[in-house]
Amino acid sequence: MVKLGRITALLAGAALLAGTMTGTSAASTSAAPRKTGPITVAYVEVNNNSMLNVGKYALARGGGNVFDIGVIFAANINYDTTTKSAYLYFNPNVQNVLDNVSTQVRPLQDKGIKVVLSILGNHQGAGFANFPSRQAAAAFAKQLSDTVTKYGLDGIDFDDEYAEYGNNGTGQPNAGSFVYLVTALRAAMPTKLISLYNIGPAASRLSYGGTDITSKFNYAWNPYYGTWGVPNIALPKSGLSPAAVQIAATSTSTAADLAQRTVNEGYGVYLTYNLGAADSHTYISSFTKALYGKDALYTN
Repeated sequence: MVKLGRITALLAGAALLAGTMTGTSAASTSAAPRKTGPITVAYVEVNNNSMLNVGKYALARGGGNVFDIGVIFAANINYDTTTKSAYLYFNPNVQNVLDNVSTQVRPLQDKGIKVVLSILGNHQGAGFANFPSRQAAAAFAKQLSDTVTKYGLDGIDFDDEYAEYGNNGTGQPNAGSFVYLVTALRAAMPTKLISLYNIGPAASRLSYGGTDITSKFNYAWNPYYGTWGVPNIALPKSGLSPAAVQIAATSTSTAADLAQRTVNEGYGVYLTYNLGAADSHTYISSFTKALYGKDALYTN
């Protein structure tokens, strides 16, 4: 994969003519300039949609990418009943993204968009909050950091849903498990992103044995789409998203109101979920106008 560089600027005019642009003006396919204002996050259900959709939106008048972080949703924490241990699992669609990072992830990173992998429970009893020991938590953290390194990703997102603690004879949530996990993961990848989808038992267990892991997260966000809720974690406002919207499902008026409140109250992140293949620039403009004062443009 050849990184976009100075040669891209020479070819930008041809690229614009080749692309299909919807909006008031065309957006360059080269790395977009940095914008000012909150960052915007897009979760992509890769069972149904391509990660490349994250890179198809830019702000009008050369304002940069709409989305700053794309989240691959989702890998799983599974449970091996033979070894009685948790392990990282990729369904075929997630594995396809990872096997094809050169065409599914690098084009986003070349635009300046970070790509992180979300980890989700899978109804098997294994979760972030019930590792039986520090060593077990550290072993899973190593699987996560090894994956980030192997595939050149930008970090890990924790989503403590659907674990169904207790299934397969697993333990209930304990106080130290998530602290051990995040501590080990941060030590293994000190410069990468770690984010918290603020839900589930793990989200309320951020301190244990004199260790508080709050500062080990870069971001935390509200998990309830169409609502405003400040995550209960002592990160600076720049790392919090009280606003959460589901693309096209949350009303445009609510999306706009939540964006305006994000700006008015000085928060640094705006969370979106379920970015699909359809041209959603009109919907997305409902919040980019409040966040950045600019419409969103779409390039297919």
